[in-house]
Amino acid sequence: MSGGRPERTPGPASALRTALAGLTTRGRSFLAAGIAASVCAYVLGQSDLLRVGLLLAVLPLICAGVVHRTKHRVASERYLSPGRVPAGAESRVNLAVDNVSRLPTGLLMLQDRVPYVLGPRPRFVLDRVEPGGRREVSYRVRSDLRGRYRLGPLQLRLSDPFGMCELTRSFPAHDTLTVVPRVEPLAPVRLGGEAQGYGDGQRRSLAVAGDDDVIPRGYRYGDDLRRVHWRSTARHGELMVRREEQPRRARCTVLLDTRAVGYEDAGPGSAFEWAVSAAASVLAHMVERGFSVRLLMDTGAAVPGEGGAGFPGTGQETAAVSGLMMDTLAVVDHSDGTNLTRAYDALRSGDEGLLVALLGDLDEEQVRTVARMRRRSGAALAFVLDPGVWTRDPAAGPGPEDACEERLRALREAGWTALGVPRGASLD
Repeated sequence: MSGGRPERTPGPASALRTALAGLTTRGRSFLAAGIAASVCAYVLGQSDLLRVGLLLAVLPLICAGVVHRTKHRVASERYLSPGRVPAGAESRVNLAVDNVSRLPTGLLMLQDRVPYVLGPRPRFVLDRVEPGGRREVSYRVRSDLRGRYRLGPLQLRLSDPFGMCELTRSFPAHDTLTVVPRVEPLAPVRLGGEAQGYGDGQRRSLAVAGDDDVIPRGYRYGDDLRRVHWRSTARHGELMVRREEQPRRARCTVLLDTRAVGYEDAGPGSAFEWAVSAAASVLAHMVERGFSVRLLMDTGAAVPGEGGAGFPGTGQETAAVSGLMMDTLAVVDHSDGTNLTRAYDALRSGDEGLLVALLGDLDEEQVRTVARMRRRSGAALAFVLDPGVWTRDPAAGPGPEDACEERLRALREAGWTALGVPRGASLD
Protein backbone atom coordinates (compact mmCIF):
# COMPACT_ATOMS: atom_id res chain seq x y z
CA MET A 1 0.00 0.00 0.00
CA SER A 2 1.20 3.52 -0.75
CA GLY A 3 -0.26 6.90 -0.02
CA GLY A 4 0.17 10.54 -0.91
CA ARG A 5 -0.37 13.12 1.80
CA PRO A 6 -1.63 16.68 1.32
CA GLU A 7 1.15 19.02 0.21
CA ARG A 8 2.20 22.11 2.07
CA THR A 9 0.85 25.24 0.43
CA PRO A 10 3.74 27.16 -1.22
CA GLY A 11 4.46 30.87 -0.76
CA PRO A 12 2.12 33.55 -2.16
CA ALA A 13 4.35 34.45 -5.12
CA SER A 14 4.89 30.84 -6.14
CA ALA A 15 1.21 30.03 -5.60
CA LEU A 16 0.15 32.96 -7.81
CA ARG A 17 2.47 31.91 -10.63
CA THR A 18 1.28 28.29 -10.45
CA ALA A 19 -2.38 29.29 -10.37
CA LEU A 20 -2.08 31.68 -13.33
CA ALA A 21 -0.11 29.07 -15.29
CA GLY A 22 -3.06 26.72 -14.90
CA LEU A 23 -5.57 29.04 -16.58
CA THR A 24 -7.24 27.43 -19.55
CA THR A 25 -7.94 29.17 -22.86
CA ARG A 26 -11.37 30.08 -21.55
CA GLY A 27 -9.91 31.48 -18.34
CA ARG A 28 -7.29 33.53 -20.18
CA SER A 29 -9.97 34.85 -22.55
CA PHE A 30 -12.19 35.91 -19.64
CA LEU A 31 -9.25 37.59 -17.92
CA ALA A 32 -8.19 39.45 -21.08
CA ALA A 33 -11.77 40.48 -21.86
CA GLY A 34 -12.32 41.67 -18.30
CA ILE A 35 -9.15 43.76 -18.28
CA ALA A 36 -9.99 45.27 -21.67
CA ALA A 37 -13.58 46.03 -20.61
CA SER A 38 -12.39 47.60 -17.36
CA VAL A 39 -9.92 49.87 -19.17
CA CYS A 40 -12.55 50.94 -21.69
CA ALA A 41 -15.09 51.56 -18.92
CA TYR A 42 -12.59 53.70 -17.04
CA VAL A 43 -11.75 55.74 -20.14
CA LEU A 44 -15.40 56.15 -21.16
CA GLY A 45 -16.66 56.62 -17.62
CA GLN A 46 -19.12 53.71 -17.86
CA SER A 47 -19.61 52.31 -14.38
CA ASP A 48 -21.87 49.48 -15.52
CA LEU A 49 -19.29 48.31 -18.04
CA LEU A 50 -16.64 48.57 -15.33
CA ARG A 51 -18.58 46.21 -13.08
CA VAL A 52 -18.93 43.73 -15.95
CA GLY A 53 -15.24 43.98 -16.73
CA LEU A 54 -14.23 43.43 -13.12
CA LEU A 55 -16.51 40.39 -12.93
CA LEU A 56 -14.97 38.91 -16.08
CA ALA A 57 -11.44 39.50 -14.75
CA VAL A 58 -12.02 38.33 -11.19
CA LEU A 59 -13.95 35.13 -12.03
CA PRO A 60 -10.98 33.19 -13.53
CA LEU A 61 -8.71 34.43 -10.72
CA ILE A 62 -11.12 33.16 -8.07
CA CYS A 63 -11.42 29.81 -9.87
CA ALA A 64 -7.64 29.54 -10.12
CA GLY A 65 -7.24 30.26 -6.41
CA VAL A 66 -9.84 27.69 -5.39
CA VAL A 67 -8.40 24.99 -7.65
CA HIS A 68 -4.86 25.73 -6.49
CA ARG A 69 -5.91 25.47 -2.86
CA THR A 70 -7.78 22.22 -3.51
CA LYS A 71 -4.72 20.79 -5.25
CA HIS A 72 -2.79 20.82 -1.99
CA ARG A 73 -5.67 19.51 0.12
CA VAL A 74 -6.18 16.17 -1.61
CA ALA A 75 -4.62 12.89 -0.43
CA SER A 76 -4.44 9.53 -2.17
CA GLU A 77 -3.82 5.86 -1.36
CA ARG A 78 -3.17 2.81 -3.50
CA TYR A 79 -3.79 -0.83 -2.58
CA LEU A 80 -2.70 -3.94 -4.51
CA SER A 81 -4.71 -7.12 -4.10
CA PRO A 82 -2.65 -9.23 -4.28
CA GLY A 83 0.84 -7.75 -4.57
CA ARG A 84 2.33 -11.00 -5.92
CA VAL A 85 0.61 -12.89 -8.75
CA PRO A 86 1.65 -15.67 -11.16
CA ALA A 87 2.18 -14.78 -14.80
CA GLY A 88 -1.12 -14.56 -16.63
CA ALA A 89 -3.15 -13.80 -13.48
CA GLU A 90 -4.81 -10.50 -12.63
CA SER A 91 -4.26 -8.16 -9.72
CA ARG A 92 -6.73 -5.50 -8.62
CA VAL A 93 -5.44 -1.99 -7.95
CA ASN A 94 -7.62 0.16 -5.70
CA LEU A 95 -7.20 3.93 -5.67
CA ALA A 96 -8.66 6.14 -2.95
CA VAL A 97 -8.84 9.96 -3.05
CA ASP A 98 -9.58 11.95 0.11
CA ASN A 99 -10.64 15.60 0.24
CA VAL A 100 -9.22 16.95 3.50
CA SER A 101 -10.26 20.57 2.90
CA ARG A 102 -13.40 22.41 4.02
CA LEU A 103 -14.47 23.05 0.44
CA PRO A 104 -15.75 20.59 -2.15
CA THR A 105 -13.51 19.80 -5.08
CA GLY A 106 -14.36 20.41 -8.67
CA LEU A 107 -13.85 17.91 -11.46
CA LEU A 108 -11.05 15.43 -10.72
CA MET A 109 -9.35 13.41 -13.43
CA LEU A 110 -7.10 10.56 -12.29
CA GLN A 111 -4.43 8.75 -14.29
CA ASP A 112 -2.22 6.07 -12.78
CA ARG A 113 1.08 5.44 -14.51
CA VAL A 114 1.65 1.74 -15.18
CA PRO A 115 4.09 -0.08 -17.50
CA TYR A 116 2.62 -0.82 -20.90
CA VAL A 117 3.19 -4.55 -20.38
CA LEU A 118 0.44 -4.40 -17.72
CA GLY A 119 -2.07 -2.79 -20.06
CA PRO A 120 -3.24 0.72 -20.95
CA ARG A 121 -2.96 3.51 -18.42
CA PRO A 122 -6.22 3.72 -16.45
CA ARG A 123 -8.08 7.04 -16.39
CA PHE A 124 -11.00 8.01 -14.15
CA VAL A 125 -13.19 11.10 -13.76
CA LEU A 126 -14.69 12.10 -10.39
CA ASP A 127 -17.36 14.78 -10.57
CA ARG A 128 -17.17 16.15 -7.04
CA VAL A 129 -15.79 15.17 -3.66
CA GLU A 130 -17.47 16.78 -0.67
CA PRO A 131 -15.44 18.19 2.25
CA GLY A 132 -13.93 15.28 4.17
CA GLY A 133 -15.23 12.88 1.53
CA ARG A 134 -13.56 9.87 -0.02
CA ARG A 135 -13.85 8.30 -3.44
CA GLU A 136 -12.53 4.89 -4.47
CA VAL A 137 -11.96 3.48 -7.94
CA SER A 138 -10.24 0.30 -9.08
CA TYR A 139 -8.75 -1.30 -12.15
CA ARG A 140 -7.07 -4.59 -13.05
CA VAL A 141 -3.57 -5.28 -14.35
CA ARG A 142 -2.24 -8.44 -15.94
CA SER A 143 1.08 -9.56 -17.36
CA ASP A 144 2.15 -12.72 -19.14
CA LEU A 145 5.78 -11.84 -18.42
CA ARG A 146 7.28 -12.41 -15.01
CA GLY A 147 9.04 -9.48 -13.40
CA ARG A 148 8.74 -6.67 -10.91
CA TYR A 149 6.69 -3.71 -12.11
CA ARG A 150 6.33 -0.25 -10.63
CA LEU A 151 2.85 1.28 -10.36
CA GLY A 152 2.68 5.03 -10.02
CA PRO A 153 2.93 7.87 -9.56
CA LEU A 154 -0.74 8.81 -9.57
CA GLN A 155 -1.44 11.97 -11.56
CA LEU A 156 -4.37 14.12 -10.46
CA ARG A 157 -5.84 16.79 -12.72
CA LEU A 158 -8.22 19.29 -11.12
CA SER A 159 -10.51 21.80 -12.80
CA ASP A 160 -13.24 24.17 -11.69
CA PRO A 161 -16.91 23.84 -12.73
CA PHE A 162 -16.55 26.75 -15.19
CA GLY A 163 -13.49 25.34 -16.95
CA MET A 164 -11.40 28.42 -16.12
CA CYS A 165 -8.41 26.66 -14.55
CA GLU A 166 -6.82 23.24 -14.73
CA LEU A 167 -3.93 22.10 -12.54
CA THR A 168 -2.04 18.80 -12.37
CA ARG A 169 -0.51 17.18 -9.33
CA SER A 170 1.64 14.04 -9.24
CA PHE A 171 1.77 11.99 -6.03
CA PRO A 172 5.31 10.61 -5.53
CA ALA A 173 4.21 7.36 -3.85
CA HIS A 174 4.33 4.15 -5.85
CA ASP A 175 3.81 0.41 -5.37
CA THR A 176 5.48 -2.66 -6.82
CA LEU A 177 3.66 -5.57 -8.42
CA THR A 178 5.64 -8.82 -8.51
CA VAL A 179 4.71 -11.27 -11.26
CA VAL A 180 6.14 -14.69 -10.42
CA PRO A 181 6.48 -17.63 -12.83
CA ARG A 182 3.52 -19.88 -13.49
CA VAL A 183 3.29 -22.84 -11.14
CA GLU A 184 1.96 -26.13 -12.50
CA PRO A 185 0.47 -28.69 -10.09
CA LEU A 186 2.63 -31.82 -9.92
CA ALA A 187 1.64 -35.37 -9.09
CA PRO A 188 3.44 -36.93 -6.09
CA VAL A 189 6.29 -39.17 -7.23
CA ARG A 190 8.52 -41.21 -4.94
CA LEU A 191 12.21 -41.11 -5.81
CA GLY A 192 14.90 -43.50 -4.79
CA GLY A 193 16.85 -41.35 -2.34
CA GLU A 194 13.99 -40.35 -0.12
CA ALA A 195 14.25 -43.14 2.41
CA GLN A 196 16.34 -43.56 5.53
CA GLY A 197 17.28 -40.33 7.23
CA TYR A 198 14.95 -38.14 5.22
CA GLY A 199 11.26 -37.34 5.31
CA ASP A 200 8.87 -40.27 5.70
CA GLY A 201 11.75 -42.73 5.93
CA GLN A 202 13.03 -41.16 9.12
CA ARG A 203 9.56 -40.86 10.59
CA ARG A 204 9.02 -44.58 9.99
CA SER A 205 12.35 -45.44 11.62
CA LEU A 206 11.33 -43.48 14.71
CA ALA A 207 7.95 -45.16 14.79
CA VAL A 208 9.42 -48.67 14.90
CA ALA A 209 12.02 -47.83 17.53
CA GLY A 210 11.54 -49.67 20.83
CA ASP A 211 11.82 -48.48 24.42
CA ASP A 212 15.53 -49.27 24.45
CA ASP A 213 16.10 -46.69 21.72
CA VAL A 214 14.51 -43.84 23.72
CA ILE A 215 16.88 -41.28 25.25
CA PRO A 216 15.27 -40.13 28.54
CA ARG A 217 15.93 -36.96 30.53
CA GLY A 218 15.04 -35.75 33.99
CA TYR A 219 11.51 -34.66 34.77
CA ARG A 220 10.84 -30.92 34.60
CA TYR A 221 7.92 -29.05 36.06
CA GLY A 222 5.12 -28.93 33.48
CA ASP A 223 6.12 -32.11 31.60
CA ASP A 224 3.25 -34.35 30.56
CA LEU A 225 3.07 -37.34 32.93
CA ARG A 226 2.15 -39.53 29.98
CA ARG A 227 5.74 -39.13 28.77
CA VAL A 228 7.21 -40.68 31.95
CA HIS A 229 9.61 -43.51 31.08
CA TRP A 230 9.15 -45.95 33.95
CA ARG A 231 12.06 -48.26 33.13
CA SER A 232 14.53 -45.36 33.22
CA THR A 233 12.84 -43.99 36.34
CA ALA A 234 13.45 -47.29 38.13
CA ARG A 235 17.05 -47.44 36.88
CA HIS A 236 17.99 -43.86 37.89
CA GLY A 237 15.89 -43.58 41.01
CA GLU A 238 14.28 -40.33 39.86
CA LEU A 239 11.43 -39.44 37.56
CA MET A 240 12.55 -39.61 33.89
CA VAL A 241 10.59 -38.62 30.80
CA ARG A 242 11.00 -39.43 27.12
CA ARG A 243 13.01 -36.82 25.27
CA GLU A 244 11.12 -35.30 22.35
CA GLU A 245 12.99 -36.15 19.20
CA GLN A 246 12.92 -33.62 16.40
CA PRO A 247 13.48 -35.57 13.21
CA ARG A 248 15.30 -33.66 10.54
CA ARG A 249 13.00 -32.54 7.78
CA ALA A 250 13.50 -33.82 4.27
CA ARG A 251 15.66 -31.56 2.14
CA CYS A 252 15.44 -30.62 -1.50
CA THR A 253 17.73 -28.42 -3.58
CA VAL A 254 16.47 -27.04 -6.88
CA LEU A 255 19.35 -26.12 -9.20
CA LEU A 256 18.49 -23.62 -11.95
CA ASP A 257 20.95 -23.24 -14.80
CA THR A 258 20.82 -19.58 -15.94
CA ARG A 259 23.91 -19.52 -18.17
CA ALA A 260 23.29 -17.50 -21.32
CA VAL A 261 25.40 -20.00 -23.28
CA GLY A 262 22.98 -22.76 -22.28
CA TYR A 263 19.98 -21.25 -24.07
CA GLU A 264 19.58 -19.87 -27.57
CA ASP A 265 16.00 -18.61 -27.68
CA ALA A 266 14.15 -15.92 -25.72
CA GLY A 267 10.60 -14.87 -24.94
CA PRO A 268 7.65 -16.32 -23.01
CA GLY A 269 7.80 -19.68 -24.81
CA SER A 270 11.57 -20.10 -24.63
CA ALA A 271 13.49 -22.92 -22.99
CA PHE A 272 14.79 -20.57 -20.31
CA GLU A 273 11.29 -19.47 -19.30
CA TRP A 274 10.23 -23.12 -19.20
CA ALA A 275 13.12 -23.86 -16.84
CA VAL A 276 12.21 -20.92 -14.57
CA SER A 277 8.56 -21.99 -14.44
CA ALA A 278 9.59 -25.59 -13.77
CA ALA A 279 11.84 -24.48 -10.91
CA ALA A 280 8.95 -22.56 -9.36
CA SER A 281 6.63 -25.55 -9.76
CA VAL A 282 9.08 -27.96 -8.14
CA LEU A 283 9.74 -25.59 -5.24
CA ALA A 284 6.03 -25.10 -4.57
CA HIS A 285 5.40 -28.84 -4.82
CA MET A 286 8.19 -29.78 -2.41
CA VAL A 287 7.15 -27.13 0.12
CA GLU A 288 3.63 -28.53 0.00
CA ARG A 289 5.00 -32.01 0.72
CA GLY A 290 6.82 -30.72 3.81
CA PHE A 291 10.37 -30.54 2.44
CA SER A 292 12.92 -27.98 3.52
CA VAL A 293 13.79 -26.43 0.16
CA ARG A 294 16.57 -24.31 -1.28
CA LEU A 295 17.00 -22.60 -4.64
CA LEU A 296 20.52 -22.78 -6.07
CA MET A 297 21.79 -20.93 -9.15
CA ASP A 298 24.65 -21.87 -11.44
CA THR A 299 26.48 -18.83 -10.03
CA GLY A 300 26.56 -20.45 -6.59
CA ALA A 301 24.01 -18.03 -5.15
CA ALA A 302 21.39 -19.73 -2.99
CA VAL A 303 18.05 -18.70 -1.52
CA PRO A 304 18.02 -18.83 1.45
CA GLY A 305 21.73 -18.31 1.78
CA GLU A 306 22.31 -18.47 5.54
CA GLY A 307 21.60 -20.74 8.46
CA GLY A 308 21.30 -24.49 8.49
CA ALA A 309 23.62 -24.88 5.51
CA GLY A 310 21.23 -22.72 3.55
CA PHE A 311 18.04 -24.63 4.42
CA PRO A 312 15.18 -23.22 6.51
CA GLY A 313 14.82 -25.07 9.76
CA THR A 314 11.07 -25.15 10.40
CA GLY A 315 7.86 -25.31 8.44
CA GLN A 316 7.14 -21.68 9.23
CA GLU A 317 10.58 -20.64 7.95
CA THR A 318 10.08 -22.70 4.79
CA ALA A 319 6.73 -21.05 4.09
CA ALA A 320 8.26 -17.61 4.58
CA VAL A 321 11.28 -18.38 2.45
CA SER A 322 9.19 -19.81 -0.40
CA GLY A 323 7.89 -16.30 -1.09
CA LEU A 324 11.47 -15.03 -1.24
CA MET A 325 12.40 -17.78 -3.71
CA MET A 326 9.41 -16.90 -5.91
CA ASP A 327 10.44 -13.24 -5.83
CA THR A 328 13.93 -14.29 -6.90
CA LEU A 329 12.56 -16.33 -9.80
CA ALA A 330 10.38 -13.37 -10.83
CA VAL A 331 13.45 -11.31 -11.75
CA VAL A 332 16.07 -13.97 -12.54
CA ASP A 333 17.91 -13.44 -15.81
CA HIS A 334 20.72 -15.03 -17.79
CA SER A 335 24.11 -15.14 -16.11
CA ASP A 336 27.48 -14.59 -17.76
CA GLY A 337 28.86 -17.87 -16.45
CA THR A 338 30.16 -20.59 -18.74
CA ASN A 339 30.25 -23.55 -16.33
CA LEU A 340 28.53 -25.10 -13.31
CA THR A 341 31.59 -25.28 -11.07
CA ARG A 342 30.34 -22.73 -8.53
CA ALA A 343 27.05 -24.58 -8.18
CA TYR A 344 29.00 -27.81 -7.61
CA ASP A 345 31.10 -26.11 -4.92
CA ALA A 346 27.94 -24.81 -3.22
CA LEU A 347 26.65 -28.36 -2.71
CA ARG A 348 27.90 -29.79 0.57
CA SER A 349 29.09 -33.35 0.62
CA GLY A 350 26.46 -36.01 1.12
CA ASP A 351 23.91 -33.89 3.01
CA GLU A 352 21.73 -32.29 0.35
CA GLY A 353 18.83 -34.75 0.17
CA LEU A 354 16.93 -34.60 -3.11
CA LEU A 355 18.52 -32.60 -5.95
CA VAL A 356 16.39 -31.42 -8.89
CA ALA A 357 18.33 -29.71 -11.70
CA LEU A 358 16.94 -27.66 -14.59
CA LEU A 359 19.77 -27.57 -17.11
CA GLY A 360 20.41 -25.91 -20.44
CA ASP A 361 22.91 -27.03 -23.04
CA LEU A 362 25.78 -29.10 -21.63
CA ASP A 363 29.16 -29.75 -23.13
CA GLU A 364 31.34 -32.69 -22.08
CA GLU A 365 32.98 -30.77 -19.24
CA GLN A 366 29.63 -29.67 -17.79
CA VAL A 367 28.28 -33.22 -18.08
CA ARG A 368 31.19 -34.41 -15.92
CA THR A 369 30.53 -31.61 -13.41
CA VAL A 370 26.85 -32.49 -13.15
CA ALA A 371 27.73 -36.18 -12.85
CA ARG A 372 29.91 -35.39 -9.81
CA MET A 373 26.98 -33.56 -8.19
CA ARG A 374 25.20 -36.90 -7.90
CA ARG A 375 27.62 -37.99 -5.19
CA ARG A 376 26.56 -34.98 -3.09
CA SER A 377 22.84 -35.74 -3.00
CA GLY A 378 20.49 -38.44 -1.77
CA ALA A 379 18.60 -38.63 -5.07
CA ALA A 380 19.02 -36.62 -8.25
CA LEU A 381 16.61 -35.70 -11.05
CA ALA A 382 17.74 -33.68 -14.08
CA PHE A 383 15.70 -31.99 -16.80
CA VAL A 384 17.94 -31.18 -19.77
CA LEU A 385 16.70 -28.64 -22.32
CA ASP A 386 18.50 -29.08 -25.62
CA PRO A 387 18.63 -25.71 -27.48
CA GLY A 388 18.66 -27.52 -30.80
CA VAL A 389 15.25 -29.03 -30.05
CA TRP A 390 13.73 -25.77 -28.78
CA THR A 391 14.95 -23.56 -31.63
CA ARG A 392 14.24 -25.98 -34.49
CA ASP A 393 11.15 -25.30 -36.59
CA PRO A 394 8.53 -27.95 -35.67
CA ALA A 395 7.45 -28.12 -39.33
CA ALA A 396 10.94 -29.26 -40.30
CA GLY A 397 10.39 -32.66 -38.70
CA PRO A 398 12.64 -34.52 -36.25
CA GLY A 399 16.29 -33.50 -36.14
CA PRO A 400 19.50 -35.07 -34.89
CA GLU A 401 19.29 -35.76 -31.16
CA ASP A 402 22.22 -38.14 -30.76
CA ALA A 403 24.28 -35.56 -28.84
CA CYS A 404 21.50 -34.90 -26.32
CA GLU A 405 20.86 -38.62 -25.83
CA GLU A 406 24.55 -39.18 -25.24
CA ARG A 407 24.57 -36.53 -22.48
CA LEU A 408 21.48 -38.06 -20.89
CA ARG A 409 23.08 -41.50 -21.00
CA ALA A 410 26.20 -40.18 -19.26
CA LEU A 411 24.11 -38.62 -16.49
CA ARG A 412 22.11 -41.82 -16.03
CA GLU A 413 25.29 -43.84 -15.73
CA ALA A 414 26.36 -41.45 -12.96
CA GLY A 415 23.15 -42.21 -11.05
CA TRP A 416 20.94 -39.36 -12.22
CA THR A 417 17.35 -39.74 -13.33
CA ALA A 418 17.85 -37.67 -16.47
CA LEU A 419 15.08 -36.58 -18.84
CA GLY A 420 15.25 -34.62 -22.06
CA VAL A 421 12.64 -31.86 -22.35
CA PRO A 422 11.08 -31.38 -25.81
CA ARG A 423 9.58 -28.09 -26.89
CA GLY A 424 6.21 -27.36 -25.26
CA ALA A 425 6.49 -30.26 -22.81
CA SER A 426 4.48 -30.33 -19.60
CA LEU A 427 6.31 -30.76 -16.31
CA ASP A 428 3.68 -33.11 -14.88
